[in-house]
Formats: sequence, C-alpha cells, structure tokens
Amino acid sequence: MRTLTNPYARIFMGNSPEWYKFTIIGFLILNPIILATMGPYVAGWALVGQFIFTLAMALKCYPLQPGGLLAIEAVFMKMTSPEMVYHEIEMNLEVILLLVFMVAGIYFMKDMLMYIFTKLLIKVRSKIALSLMFSGSAAVMSAFLDALTVTAVIITIAVGFYGIYHKVASGKEFHHDHDHGDDATLTFGHDDLETFRAFLRSLLMHAAVGTALGGVCTLVGEPQNIIIGNRAGWDFIEFFFRMSPVTIPVLISGLLTVIVLEKVKFLDYGTELPENVYKILAEYEAYMDSKRTPMDNAKLVVQGIVAVWLVIGLLFHFAAVGIIGLSVIVLATAFSGVTDEHAIGKAFEEALPFTSLLVVFFAVVAVINDQKLFQPVTDWVLSLEGTGQITSLYLANGFLSAISDNVFVATVYVGEVQNALLNGVIDRDTFDLMSVAINTGTNIPSVATPNGQAAFLFLLTSAIAPLIRLSYGRMVMLALPYTIVMTLVGYLAVSNLLVPYTDVLYDKHLINHHTVEEMTSDAVKNSH
Repeated sequence: MRTLTNPYARIFMGNSPEWYKFTIIGFLILNPIILATMGPYVAGWALVGQFIFTLAMALKCYPLQPGGLLAIEAVFMKMTSPEMVYHEIEMNLEVILLLVFMVAGIYFMKDMLMYIFTKLLIKVRSKIALSLMFSGSAAVMSAFLDALTVTAVIITIAVGFYGIYHKVASGKEFHHDHDHGDDATLTFGHDDLETFRAFLRSLLMHAAVGTALGGVCTLVGEPQNIIIGNRAGWDFIEFFFRMSPVTIPVLISGLLTVIVLEKVKFLDYGTELPENVYKILAEYEAYMDSKRTPMDNAKLVVQGIVAVWLVIGLLFHFAAVGIIGLSVIVLATAFSGVTDEHAIGKAFEEALPFTSLLVVFFAVVAVINDQKLFQPVTDWVLSLEGTGQITSLYLANGFLSAISDNVFVATVYVGEVQNALLNGVIDRDTFDLMSVAINTGTNIPSVATPNGQAAFLFLLTSAIAPLIRLSYGRMVMLALPYTIVMTLVGYLAVSNLLVPYTDVLYDKHLINHHTVEEMTSDAVKNSH
C-alpha cells in the first residue's frame, strides 16, 4: 500500500517500492555525513557497498537511476572528478562501442540464431548434453571472441524461446504480435511457464560461466588479458601456455561441475524442458519451416555469411570489436532489406540502458581509483614472500574483482607488480608468476557476483532477466557451486602446479625468459 501522497515523491523512481525509495534517499543523506566524519576512504567503501545494493535490487528498479544518483553525488562531494570519470570512460571506450554496436548487430542475426538453436533444442533432449553444449560452446567462443558478444547471443536465443511459448500460452498464433512481458495475458500453462523459466535460468548460467571459463585462457578472451599480456610482453601462444597450468584444470573442473549440478539438481539445475513447451517449440519449428520463402532462406544465408565475417573479424582483430559490430549492422541490414529507421532503432533498445549503467559503473571505479580503496590490500600482498605472495595475489584479485571491476583491478595490480620489477623489488620470473595470478584471479573467482564480470552484469540487467525471474541474489546462488569449485581448483593450481609446469615449458621453449631490460622497454612503449 502506498503512503506517499506528494506527487514529486510519487514520481521519484516511479513504481519502485516506497521502502526502496527511502533507502536511496537515506544513502544520499548519509554519504556527506560519512565523508565529513569518517573521511573519504570510509565514504568510498560505503559508496561501493551502496552501488552493489542497487545492482542487487535490479528487479525493483533498474540500477541506472539509483546508481547514477550516487555517482553524481560522489562527484559533487569531490570524491572523484568529472575529468577522472571521463578518463575511465576513455580507457573503456572499446567496451562501450562493443555494447552499442555489437549487441545491435547480433539483433539482426536473430533469425539465423533462432533457426540453429531451435533445431538444437528440438534434437538434443538430454539436459546434461544440452547444458554441456551451451557451456562448452560459450567457453570456446569467448576464448577467441568476446564474452559480451557471446552473452548477447545467448540472451537473444533465450528471449526468442521464451517469447514463442508465452505467445502461444496467451492464446495467440505464432504470427501474432505479443507482449511477452505481460503475464496477465496467459490463458493456460502457468506451471509450465515457471518450469520453463527455471530451465532457461540454468542454461543461461551454464553459458555465462562458460564465457568465464574460456575468456581466461587466451590473450583476446577478456580486456584485462590484453592489458596483462602487453605489460608482460607475451604473444598469443605464450599467453596461452603461461596460463594453461591454471586455466586448463579450471576449464575441466567447470565442465565437470555442469554434469554434477545437472545430476544433483541443485536449485534450478537439472530442470527439464516441460513436455508442453517442447511440443510448442517443435510446432514452431515446423511452422517456420513450412512458411519459409526463398526470400527468408536468402536472409538466413546472408546472416550466416555475416556471422562468418564476425568470427573472422574478431579472431584476427581487423578492428576494434565495436567497429566490427557496426560493420555487422551495415552488412546484415543492407543485404537483408532492412532500411527503415525505426526497424533499425529497435536493435539498440537492449544495449543502450546497460551502456549507460556501465558508464555509471566507471564513475564508481573512478572513486575507487581516486580514494585508493585497494591500496592496503596491494601493500599487504607485496609485503609477502614466496608462494604465499602468489596465492594471496590470486585471492586478493578475486575478492576485489567480485565487488568491483575485474579490468580495473587487473590494471591496478599489474601496474604495481611491474613497478616492483622495474624497481628491483622482485625478479622477472616472480613477475611472470604474479601476472598469471592476477589474470586468473580477476577472471575466475569474479564469477561469484554479477558485478564481478561485465558479461554477468549484462545478463542480470538484460531483457531476459525479469522475464525468467533472474535476480541478483538468485544469480549469486546459482553461481555459488561454480565459484567454490573454480576458485579452489585455481588456488591449488596457482600454489602447486604453476612453478614446475612453467619450468617444463621453458625447457620446451614454448615460453621465453624475458629480461628486466625488455620489461623497461615495454613500459616505455606503454607509457606512449
């Protein structure tokens, strides 16, 4: 029941619960008090905690509004500056362009994707096999492409499946227009819809974790991988072999976890596709096959060719990912007959809200940077020695990445250890081991929370999340088994396997000894 009568109070954050409105107002009032009484360091951590809270309440209110208010207040309180926020945006421009153009590009390939994955869903009835295919294919694609691109693909597929069933369950034909966000239109199949939601949640989580399993393996898998590889002077092959003592065991353990979760039926895992839903999807497949015209087939061929270009362009890095995404839009629309401005505009509806949220997130990262919130952890790790230093670096990067941004954490820590090398605090071999710990630490334990990885956050704030009731808390719980297994296996690999395996690779000349002089030269290049 609403108690607010003031029209300005009523329109503040729209239909969000009143308790949530009061909470955000409380944060905004409390922050200047914390800053004045406890200092910017405590106020900075308070802001981080509050921003994470807005992410956790994403189903109550999209985080852009409450998170944006907190970020604006932080700038006004001079906890960071507009220039620093712009710098963070500038540093992550490639990610922003990716979201703006690549996600829209995937939208124009949805017919082909639905065709392929509907066939897959109809033919593969084993849930374990289907889960392994989603997780494994996401891992392989993320190793060579980009996790956000892969996530955009699986979101498009899931929305398509959900919309098909919801339309039929609302008493409409396949060709009718329909709002699949309105459950009031359902005429039957409420129980099947709930089961179908659980089925889709499990598949999406398997695939999302798969993007992390593959993304950590290669130089191009994640943005921070490129940063670390460049600082260390590693090429694609050397990066893979440097990481493989940790990434290969983690990949195997992650895929085994898929099987175990589906067997034990933990939470949503193990949920089978309801028979009634299967029949509707099978009927949809037959319907689409029967009505497909030569022009429709031509569009599928065009989209398939564009998909090949997408893979080749990303694999060989012909341009920034966002630019390749723009080329996908141009090619897919030009050769498929999509020339209407409004039809093109619909493709951007999914990505732009998240792009705006990500920019707000960069403002929070600017506060973390300006207030040096991670500095005590950095100093503590560098004060340790031997294996304890390497494993602590892995865990520290994992913890900080889970609550902030793994690209930012990796950038900060690889910069610190590079300075330690150049200043003679550590030797080159120790630097190499630390770089492996930083990369795996920022990529593996960060699956614990949606804000730990951009792909997870994108999934949480996408159009599919409210449809299948995928909340922040539920996502954390679904990721928990993976978090425990992958973090533990990664820790054991970092502490026990890394050094002897690296020595073997040295002997086989698969990786190289690098000198401090080379590192100094690389540092000079990076400074330019």
